[in-house]
Amino acid sequence: MSARNCLRVLGLICIVLPFTGCSNTQISSVDVTPATQSLVVGQTAQYTATGVINHGNHPSTSSNVTDQVTWASSNPAVASVSSSGLATAVSAGTATITATMAGATAGSATLTVTSSGGGTAGGALISLAIIPGTQSVASPKQTSQFIAIGTTSSGATEDLTSQVTWGSSSAEVATITPGGLATAVSQGTSTITAIATNSNNTVVTGTATFTVQGGASEPITALSITPSGQSVSASGQTGQFIALGSNPSTGLEVDVTSSPNIQWISSIPTIATVSNSGLVAGVSAGSSAITALWTNPDLSIVSASATVTVTLTAAPEPLLSLTIIPAVITVGNLQDTGNFLAIGTFSTSPTVRDLTNSVTWISSAPSVFPVNSDATGVNDGAPGGVVTAYGSGGAVIIAEATDATTGSIQTATANFNCPLVIPTPTTAGSCYPGSEASSLLSTVTVYNEGLNTTDWLVTAPSATGTPNVIHCGPGSAAAGLGGSVCVATYPVGTSIILTAPAGAGKFGGWSSTCEAISPNPSTQAGPNTCTIIPATTNETVGAIFN
Repeated sequence: MSARNCLRVLGLICIVLPFTGCSNTQISSVDVTPATQSLVVGQTAQYTATGVINHGNHPSTSSNVTDQVTWASSNPAVASVSSSGLATAVSAGTATITATMAGATAGSATLTVTSSGGGTAGGALISLAIIPGTQSVASPKQTSQFIAIGTTSSGATEDLTSQVTWGSSSAEVATITPGGLATAVSQGTSTITAIATNSNNTVVTGTATFTVQGGASEPITALSITPSGQSVSASGQTGQFIALGSNPSTGLEVDVTSSPNIQWISSIPTIATVSNSGLVAGVSAGSSAITALWTNPDLSIVSASATVTVTLTAAPEPLLSLTIIPAVITVGNLQDTGNFLAIGTFSTSPTVRDLTNSVTWISSAPSVFPVNSDATGVNDGAPGGVVTAYGSGGAVIIAEATDATTGSIQTATANFNCPLVIPTPTTAGSCYPGSEASSLLSTVTVYNEGLNTTDWLVTAPSATGTPNVIHCGPGSAAAGLGGSVCVATYPVGTSIILTAPAGAGKFGGWSSTCEAISPNPSTQAGPNTCTIIPATTNETVGAIFN
């Protein structure tokens, strides 16, 4: 090669080399934005990765490489991050979100996660959705998973499946676990409910529908008769038996006494007969077994038995029948109470008597709807027959009265309900978790402060409005129901009316805790009416008769 050609090659190399050194487009570092931020559990956030390119002595350039980097979280238990840079807050704590690229310095950001409690970080929970909104299964025992998704005032969403309170409107159709797993029990449709409570005690609910398309109604697998034994007279006295059927899955008991699926049988009809509704009648002296046979849709039979003893001794004052009033009580809040009264009808005067505190009260669901019995006879107003709602649903309430002379037993039933209704912006709802009401009761005592010990009388209704439950004083026409001191229990805040009828003694006035309505107490004329609003747990009212 000539010297001239060598000089030309060297010159080209010297020209090209400087430009070659300026043509490097390799990304040298990655930046992650935002560098710091805070989320509430369940919230998501999108990160952006920016690649920085250096050009030697020239200004650097950048480009969006969010989809080209590898994303990672230092603590996935606190926050996870997807391949596209979408971070999800999992639990309270701090995590470092990192973006890496081959040949470049990695970038990172700090993510702080706080727990959800209706605070300002994520906002208060404003809505709750159940997914799926409707679900059907073919037959009993099949399951379906429901998920509860909450939305906060900041727009964030969070999975609250394990934090809400789950409920089924019909446990006979479907049950649901605390984790949202519904199990079919029998054919029908149930409303699945999820309830969440904010830190300020506001309640947010969501509902879905669960349908069991096939299968027969759940059979009854156990039957019981109440009472287990009783005695009646051969003079035609009657006694009532009650049959309660148990559902195997839910444990609920229902009154099936008069159901067309039940058959009542007396082992010795010449001693005692029994009707299709469980009413026995004495025929001749002796004992007979009373059997109830229940036939399920699959033709399986469940039975229970009781004993009736028939005597030749006629009751001098037989108890002919027993009635519970009212027949149905429905309450709207958990821990609400209702007062049933037991009224007996006798063959001799007084033919109608208040037996509320003399009967034995029984609840078919004592753990959810317990009923109170009080056999002391001290409180004529309310202690017996008081049912308290500790859950939603219903129960059969039974009263048993035993005739003191003959030993015959009369029974009666009523129903107590606390229906689950989920609150909405336009309806208050009832019996949902969080609807607990105060169960405080106030005891009102009525007594005579005057000198009249012969004909003074004060009457008052019960907490359920039944008139003349209290007959206080010797002026009571119902023998044995009077007394110089009478006590009644009422829910706090209830207004009751105490009345002193005309001619029941000279009226001297009420105590200062009672407001006279008419006429003016100073006129000392009857009838006189007074209203009292109990405000403490032991309110005393004095009726003055001179």
